[in-house]
Amino acid sequence: MKRFLHHDELARDSRFVRQSNAQSTVLAAMPDDLDTVVNAFEQFSDMIEESVRGTAAEPLFEAYGPAFALTILNEPIDPDVPEALTRLLLRMHGIFVGEMQALEGAARSLYDFPDAPWEFKMNMARQCWDEARHVQIFEKLLTHLGGQVGMFPESTFLFEAACSDDPAMRVAGVNRGLEGLACDVFRDMIRYAEKTDDEKMRQAVDYVLADELTHVRFGSEWVREFTKGDPEYLERTQEYRRTVDKQFSFGGARSDREDAAIPIAWEDRIEAGFTEEELKELATLSGGGPSKETLREAARIIRERHMEKRKAKSGEEARS
Repeated sequence: MKRFLHHDELARDSRFVRQSNAQSTVLAAMPDDLDTVVNAFEQFSDMIEESVRGTAAEPLFEAYGPAFALTILNEPIDPDVPEALTRLLLRMHGIFVGEMQALEGAARSLYDFPDAPWEFKMNMARQCWDEARHVQIFEKLLTHLGGQVGMFPESTFLFEAACSDDPAMRVAGVNRGLEGLACDVFRDMIRYAEKTDDEKMRQAVDYVLADELTHVRFGSEWVREFTKGDPEYLERTQEYRRTVDKQFSFGGARSDREDAAIPIAWEDRIEAGFTEEELKELATLSGGGPSKETLREAARIIRERHMEKRKAKSGEEARS
């Protein structure tokens, strides 16, 4: 079996539509500049439209154009707005595929490093067992909410961003970056479930969150072990983690900013083994990028231009 699998080689059945990772990474590198944001998403318009065609996200593209991605990332899910269920299903589906990629990342960690200590392999095997249950849980939550697997496109951004060919960086990316992001997202989902009195969702996500804390601890322990006695190696590993955390901030949507759509789960991360210093650094890293006001205005401009193009196209079709 091949080691160090490329993200394009992840196996999927015919239910899944693969989406380019470009739009997932672009916001992390953007300045707080309206024209830059608008131009970038208009550049990705055809690619985004192609990736959502035939999926449950297609109506969102028709209504908002490529700006629907900005709305999804930038705004908390409000259960009282008309598109709340679609957005909830979109996030739940994203968590489902994220758990699949976390399972694949842990499994690759088990196989890609045959010379790693036995205890490391046991930890990764334990994590695979956990992630397999998480995949099942979120598939059932999708069904509980009226959704189904494959209804939205999948980006392999999480696997690509976290799966380094170096063992210390692998656990820094998967266990501290990806699983740390899961702490933030799951705490936000628990708050949503409490707000909507969905006890099944609340209990299920809380159950999964407990596992994620363990997975983060695995990462913390093995980063220390793999880099023991080599401060330069540790610093390279920490820099890799910072890069992953920056990408997972989605331009400030996941951050410690007051306007963040997904706040950093500070207490959960402390329990998982992050230090106050690391969290302050994460807050600084993730707090950059375009402001909420910039993204809202960009979404408005992109939507208006999208509707104008649709109107002009309809006029041309009517004349022909």
